[in-house]
Amino acid sequence: MKKKLVVLTGAGISAESGIKTFRDSDGLWEGHDVMEVATPEGWRKNQELVLDFYNKRRAQLKEVKPNLGHQILAELEQDFDVHIITQNVDDLHERAGSTKVLHLHGELLKVRSTQNRDLILDWNDDLYTGDLDKNGHQLRPHIVWFGEDVPALEEAISIVEKADYFAVIGTSLQVYPAAGLISYTYSITPVFYIDPKPIAIPNIQNKVEVIAKIASEGVSDLRDRLKSI
Repeated sequence: MKKKLVVLTGAGISAESGIKTFRDSDGLWEGHDVMEVATPEGWRKNQELVLDFYNKRRAQLKEVKPNLGHQILAELEQDFDVHIITQNVDDLHERAGSTKVLHLHGELLKVRSTQNRDLILDWNDDLYTGDLDKNGHQLRPHIVWFGEDVPALEEAISIVEKADYFAVIGTSLQVYPAAGLISYTYSITPVFYIDPKPIAIPNIQNKVEVIAKIASEGVSDLRDRLKSI
């Protein structure tokens, strides 16, 4: 039976493919205050702005490709039972070939009903006011905005609890509840932390190996370390 490798990924791994995040520029995400485009309040205030913002993000996603970091994680499925838990809303892990990907914060290529968060549709094109679900309710981006619950959290915790190895790649460990997932590993579970500017991880009893590199380089090192264990 393959050992279970659980990987928490964040914006750092997608940044190498050319996807920008709001953390790149003092709280602005592609020129917008995140409170305007990534909160329920922003949606209620200016629905057209929010729809246009995510339409542009969706279009941008079609122009980028998975990078070496994504590809190596997919290749590791040959030797490990790999589960990706990602804070990213792109589909680059899937396009690289990863087969077990859980999106904590939603997905750009899906939309959902404004009245039923479990009514989710695949969506590759622009979304407009007047695009409705089967019950006549407006559709919205399938994104977990700031201030909203994270529906996938319980599933993520269950996955982490079963990890033989746990890796953190390209995330600042500042966004909760995702950052708290590491605390659900067993204390004997080895943790690998890949980030060019790693921070100290508070209240952790695990052995942590820090790989202070960008995601693609760090994932290559991670592969070598795992295969040597």
